[in-house]
Amino acid sequence: MELTHVRLLVKGFDACFRFYRDVMRFQVLWGEEGSGYANFAVGDGAQLALFDRHEMAKAVGTDKLPPEVACQDRAMLIFGTEDVDAAVAALRARKAEFVIDVADYPGWGIRAAYLRDPDGTLIELNSPLPRAEWSAELAEKSQRYERE
Repeated sequence: MELTHVRLLVKGFDACFRFYRDVMRFQVLWGEEGSGYANFAVGDGAQLALFDRHEMAKAVGTDKLPPEVACQDRAMLIFGTEDVDAAVAALRARKAEFVIDVADYPGWGIRAAYLRDPDGTLIELNSPLPRAEWSAELAEKSQRYERE
């Protein structure tokens, strides 16, 4: 078995479609505005799909449940890039709004920024930090895993 793609079940299909096509600039492999389903190429053969949340709920029999509940994020899309600062600048030029600006996370070994798509899905953009900038704890853990 292998993971073929990630599918986001979205409330605002058209807004999300435009976000991933026009702001993130992912290639549309299938679908269009108004279609309720779309696939995008997101790099190295990976795909991201969008599907109308209500249609999926009908298919799996959960359409009578409340559509919205307040909760912490339960999923996040993570996109790596060689230069997170340049990627953030390009996305801002296309009107993306970031919830957390670019910052270093030495305990995670990355430089990252966070934004949300129009449906509220949390998105991380990151670049690796040079190993010399990692926290001592991360460097120690990394060495331990490399030995195993």
